[in-house]
Amino acid sequence: MAQIDSDVVVIGGGIAGVSIGYELASDCAVTLLEAEPTLAYHTTGRSAATFLETFGDIDIRALTTAGRDFLTTPPDCFHSPLMTPGPQLTYAAPGNEAELEEHYREVVSLVPAVELVSAADIATLVPYVRDGAATLGLYDPSSMAVDVDALHSGFVRGMTARGGRVYRDSRVVGCARRDGLWQVSTSDSGEYRAPIVVNAAGAWADAVGALAGAVPIGLQPKRRTAFMVACPDGLDTATLPLFGDLDYSFYIKPEATQLLCSPGDETPVPPHDAKPDELAIAQAIEQINETTTLNIRSIRSPWAGLRSFTADHRFVVGEDPRRPGFFWCAGQGGYGIQTSPATARLGASLVRGEPVPADIAARGLDAAMVSPQRFA
Repeated sequence: MAQIDSDVVVIGGGIAGVSIGYELASDCAVTLLEAEPTLAYHTTGRSAATFLETFGDIDIRALTTAGRDFLTTPPDCFHSPLMTPGPQLTYAAPGNEAELEEHYREVVSLVPAVELVSAADIATLVPYVRDGAATLGLYDPSSMAVDVDALHSGFVRGMTARGGRVYRDSRVVGCARRDGLWQVSTSDSGEYRAPIVVNAAGAWADAVGALAGAVPIGLQPKRRTAFMVACPDGLDTATLPLFGDLDYSFYIKPEATQLLCSPGDETPVPPHDAKPDELAIAQAIEQINETTTLNIRSIRSPWAGLRSFTADHRFVVGEDPRRPGFFWCAGQGGYGIQTSPATARLGASLVRGEPVPADIAARGLDAAMVSPQRFA
């Protein structure tokens, strides 16, 4: 393969890579490299994505809320609605009410629709909850379910319409800077050259960074398991919220005529093709059956994905302190889908040498919060 020159090479075809590729392609020649034969094979394609403005620290909430308008009224390259109503109810078990009230005070300024609800309200909203299991709830009627495939494919469609090129089955095996340009080589004998590289390789981001001699960010992939169960007769999933505890030790999400369940596990693992954890499933079933009347005895369609975190659980977006022109867009944990529109705008601004977009800065995020400089 002949050497291909671009303004930017983006490494990774998950939601982080295709979203920042879309933003940069508006004024840059972008080449995106994906290691797998299929884009979004690992984490993005296995996400049970929801748009939850009440979850995460200030940086996550800032990026989530700053992306709502994009997700509700997307550009023309997105051919179907990206979000549908999907309210959320987080509950406190007896003795944990003060912690939930504190969480409410933290999020209400950004998400004014949230409200504290009583045990009686919870029983109405979630008719399968056991008496006494949930004493206080935080109800968010404004949260939404995200169509991950429509979002991801829209970013790809928009990026390629702007002239971006996508190469699948092209695992990066070399990345070195020579004469002011990054030389990126791939497993299929590809050679790519650009002044800017964006490392959006998901769970493999630290491995890609090592190839470039960048500062390690200590990225830790963690397995998240999920499974489906049958919905009890007579229970209308269309009226149910996503339901889980404040500690996120499990959650239950309505999915058509079934219920998607997860133990909320975060088991440290190396980057790999994740498989469901049978022990985590068993523990989730036990806790769900203690908290609800679902009486789960069998499951359907278990799967697992990877969520990648740094030690401080903050995103990593910005230029590497050791390698000029090498930018990170990694460490999104479980929030990469819902934050993708704003994270992409933030990353593209930093690549261009511009400040944090004003609407994101107004929500309390500054570049230092997510800079890879903190790992230097």
